[in-house]
Amino acid sequence: MTPSKLAIGLWLAAASACEGQPAPSPGDIFKPAVAVWYMADLKGAVGENDLMPVGNVTVGKKLEGKELYKEKHRPQFHLTAHQWTVHKLNPGMKEEGWINDVNGLIYHQGHYHLFAQRWARCWLHFVSKDLIHWTELQPAFWEDQRFGSGVQSGTIVFDRQNVSGLSTDPKHPPLVAFWSGFDNRSQCISYSVDHGLTWAKYGQNPYMIQPERDPKVFWHQPSQKWVMVLYGSSQYHIFNSTNLLSWIDQKNPIPDCFECPDLFQLPVDGDRNRLKWVLVRGNGKYSIGDFDGAKFTPETSQLPCDLGANFYATQSWGDIAGQPGRRVQIAWMRDGKYPDMPFNQQLSFPCDLTLRSFPEGLRICRLPVGEIKSIHEKKHTWKNRTIKPGENPFKDISGDLFDIQLQVSLSGASKFGIKCRGGAVTYSAEKGILTCLGREAPLETANGQINLRILVDRTSIEVFGNDGKVSMTSCFLPRPEDAGLELFSNGGDPKILSLTVCELKSVWPTSKAGRIK
Repeated sequence: MTPSKLAIGLWLAAASACEGQPAPSPGDIFKPAVAVWYMADLKGAVGENDLMPVGNVTVGKKLEGKELYKEKHRPQFHLTAHQWTVHKLNPGMKEEGWINDVNGLIYHQGHYHLFAQRWARCWLHFVSKDLIHWTELQPAFWEDQRFGSGVQSGTIVFDRQNVSGLSTDPKHPPLVAFWSGFDNRSQCISYSVDHGLTWAKYGQNPYMIQPERDPKVFWHQPSQKWVMVLYGSSQYHIFNSTNLLSWIDQKNPIPDCFECPDLFQLPVDGDRNRLKWVLVRGNGKYSIGDFDGAKFTPETSQLPCDLGANFYATQSWGDIAGQPGRRVQIAWMRDGKYPDMPFNQQLSFPCDLTLRSFPEGLRICRLPVGEIKSIHEKKHTWKNRTIKPGENPFKDISGDLFDIQLQVSLSGASKFGIKCRGGAVTYSAEKGILTCLGREAPLETANGQINLRILVDRTSIEVFGNDGKVSMTSCFLPRPEDAGLELFSNGGDPKILSLTVCELKSVWPTSKAGRIK
């Protein structure tokens, strides 16, 4: 069916109300997109007959609209999926409310687009202007029974010159999505000529038969060719194309790789005249090296982007208008637990990636995007304060959402840390080890000092040590009685050089910082 303009308006209001932003119009989000949402083949679509008013907005009958995004384990500034047509607790793979691998990250027409897997059932679709507040749109496209009943991971590019010929109007060049069938051999395309509002499948799918999956596609300026990095048989295979439809294997496979590749350039120490290529594997391990458009030559061993418990299938945004050289990474926080919730799984908080020089060589550093300041609320600060045994400067702070920045001189302390809603972030000066929720990462001191950045959401703790040289992304389930923060130390007289705790407000309009209304 083709829904009426009324249905479209109601659906947009519903999506926006659920996702914490003012109701947009299609013209506002996707200029100059046509304000029509074709739902004929969307099995999970919300239609006119499925809508009911809740207050001054409209949501699906079964979405429990008044409670949506207020659930006790729902992350308040991390991305999760919601249910469109059902209200079911503990959804599993392929069911509404599930989210896993990140797909198709692209910055387009002033918006960040994020697509993600519902375990090959469909590509979920989210848009944001600031990487913080997201609107979830209807799924972009769905599984195709012809290719093994699944639409697996991939990427999206903007075919600015319409070299694919997929758009019949050169004034509206297409977005082209590359994905793999569930048979792990059919490589397929979907495309949009209205800035991602609606999608069609390429009439000659599969455009290529090639095992296995997860194509990463990007434009390589020096060689004036499109590049595809495709996972297969524990390797990444590199292909080139001039039209996005016909691909040539360059016969330069990259060994010891698994799933979800990402390949991009980063400036060295912020110098855009000194660029290095970074290859990130599905497990978050990366190599730094050179790439000529056909062959990747590593110059380092495989190094971890993150040493937390829940970090997988990373992808990144690049080519961000007005922000040359910026690269923003996000990952699936795989295997988090959310008992009796109408959603399952979450994504990590977006992080800026930089490439910095250290005595041991170049290393990726990860830090939360600066846009997080838009959800900072009450701020607590301390400077040049020695911590006495049993003293807790946080005793009057309660809540569940925090952004913590700490620089401390250990001054003989063998151990120092912060309990975040019962989850301990601990630094052992004796071992030079940072520990968070059962995971360990090496972290050296500089002149007896360390600095930490800690993000705390309802079901996650993300720790960044020494300006992001060490990153730890983990899920947890705090007990109801675990609230607030607590400093602790063993031995010595650790001194807080600088400490800031920002209480955060929810990105959803139903909650205030650290509180469930």
